[in-house]
Amino acid sequence: MPSNSSSLHCKFQTLACQTNPNLDQKDTPTTPYKNFTSSIARQRHQQQNLTCSTLAALGLFLSTRLDFGVSLKDLSAIAMPYEEALSNGKPTVVEFYADWCEVCREFAPDVYKVEQQFKDQVNFVMLNVDNTKWEQELDEFGMEGIPHFAFLDKIGNEEGNVVGRLPRQYLLENVDALARGETSVPHARVVGQYSNAEARKVHQVADPRRHG
Repeated sequence: MPSNSSSLHCKFQTLACQTNPNLDQKDTPTTPYKNFTSSIARQRHQQQNLTCSTLAALGLFLSTRLDFGVSLKDLSAIAMPYEEALSNGKPTVVEFYADWCEVCREFAPDVYKVEQQFKDQVNFVMLNVDNTKWEQELDEFGMEGIPHFAFLDKIGNEEGNVVGRLPRQYLLENVDALARGETSVPHARVVGQYSNAEARKVHQVADPRRHG
């Protein structure tokens, strides 16, 4: 008959086996928790993607609205005076325009985009054809339709011109060539839809410092 100490020893061994901390992980109730945390992570990722998409759409909307808000008056206000542009050692884009020119107004957002991209490298000048101050320049550049863009190198020599509304890429490529110091522009003599300059409403601007 086994002794009491042997019996107690067996019971202790059995208990120890039942409470072994090294049981298989699969037997512990951790799987539902993992699924729960994974679900939360997926929801957060989806929310972040939605937020980024919303912000991107809002940025595009605001950008489009701002582009349409650019006017000839805005361009004229930020343009460099003609005399200063010819003396600062940078290439220059001269735009002949008129406030009544519908094509000029429609093209203004495209001009603004290109100007903002190259404003530190190229001068942008706006000359109002209705201002009698610019009669000599009108003759010099042979302006017959507007908008008329003249592309001048850094010493004031004309490298080409574009008349009327054309793809923005044409203007972009011409200005880029000026910025890189090229001796010619890729679109040197191009004519698109324009307004006839014979509709000029000439007047004398009182302040000679104005470049419009």
